[in-house]
Amino acid sequence: MDNGQLDIVFTAPHPDDLEIGMGGTIAKMVKLGYRVGMVHMTNGEPTPRGDVETRMGEMKAAAEILGAQVCEMLDLPNRVLMDGPEARYALATALRRYRPKILVGMAGRTPGASPDHYQAQLITEASRFYSQLTKWNDRFDGTEPWRVDHLVYRPVRIAAEIAHWHCQFVVDISETLEQKIEAIRCYRSQFDGARFAGLEHYVRSGAGMEGASIGVRYGEMYALPRPLGVADMVSLLGDWQIPPPFGDTASSLVR
Repeated sequence: MDNGQLDIVFTAPHPDDLEIGMGGTIAKMVKLGYRVGMVHMTNGEPTPRGDVETRMGEMKAAAEILGAQVCEMLDLPNRVLMDGPEARYALATALRRYRPKILVGMAGRTPGASPDHYQAQLITEASRFYSQLTKWNDRFDGTEPWRVDHLVYRPVRIAAEIAHWHCQFVVDISETLEQKIEAIRCYRSQFDGARFAGLEHYVRSGAGMEGASIGVRYGEMYALPRPLGVADMVSLLGDWQIPPPFGDTASSLVR
């Protein structure tokens, strides 16, 4: 892995969050020839099942499977991750160093799971703004300001509230779902036996539902905090693959 400029950066609070939520798209972007970075905010420890060294090894192995050119951990505190200046500086420094056009982060409050998830959303939003600030280079390890053009959300399906977004789109991950599953499998300290079986069912089912909404086998849904600007509606929309159970496409999707 190297430290050159990236096209897109994916960020989340814990090692395994990116793989579970966005692994199919990460692998898809790499296959399309883009330079992709994975930035984990914390090391995810302590947990009942892991330790720092094991989790770091799992994180690197998962990134290798997905093909990301950069995999980084910011070393912010797990369990007590909070939006604030220091956390914003840490992620913004990575953005100023890698200079991506697109930043993708989790979205949604998960009271049934870690509160770090929502705090990570707030950190992601603020860091994108901090990344462009001038006359503050000393707070970002001397890096120069960088404007990230686009903020993209990966909404969490187990969020407490139903969000209404300006724009949603689904990435077809039919050809990269198995990579995603294998990347998640790297986290054996967290998901073994029945735990992994349950998680795999959750991931495949969700990807199938989101993919079916655009007429493909598997997908990952994303959202924008603003309307999508379109110059060529015909080129954007293309041919519509009718979702099942309508039309000839259905038979090829449900076999």
